[in-house]
Amino acid sequence: MDKVELKFLRITYSHTHAGAYALILAETFGDRRLPIIIGGVEAQAIAIQVENIKPARPLTHDLFKNVADTLGFNLKEVIISDLVEGIFHAQLVIEQDAREVTIDARSSDAIALALRFDCPIFTYEPILSAAGLKVEEGEEEQTEGEPKKERKGREKKSLASTPIEELRGMLDEALEDEDYERASKLRDEIKKREQLGN
Repeated sequence: MDKVELKFLRITYSHTHAGAYALILAETFGDRRLPIIIGGVEAQAIAIQVENIKPARPLTHDLFKNVADTLGFNLKEVIISDLVEGIFHAQLVIEQDAREVTIDARSSDAIALALRFDCPIFTYEPILSAAGLKVEEGEEEQTEGEPKKERKGREKKSLASTPIEELRGMLDEALEDEDYERASKLRDEIKKREQLGN
């Protein structure tokens, strides 16, 4: 299966899951984004590394890195390996001497470790095709303080009763607003409609 390299882009608040966050991975050589919903604790573990904050005592992922350094093994790569009922699964590819082993992990833990080991992150093309969102050129050039567009009350409508053309417009808006979680819900509804012939 073809692997696609990803890079950490950002963490944003989830608009639909209270207390949750959206971890956004970007295709390294392309324009697709992979949003993964994670909890607050997992988001904090990633943010601490991204912001280069040094806790007084090592956190779990830091402890894993310390153990790896002490015992002489390395995290070679992380793979977002599967998508089952909306939940991403991951694998850690660990190498020691000439030996390589693969260990199952939660996607949030895998990303937190990848950032600490500074190792590449991959997924498989079918996963990115199914769950990735394409971002048009210029859509991410919004300045930090620029307010997001108003949604004109269209969010109140049930997605199931919204015409497909309107859904496509809403998807464009969500991508423009960098609301990848909402965009993924809209994308899923559009795909479902297209499979049913609208």
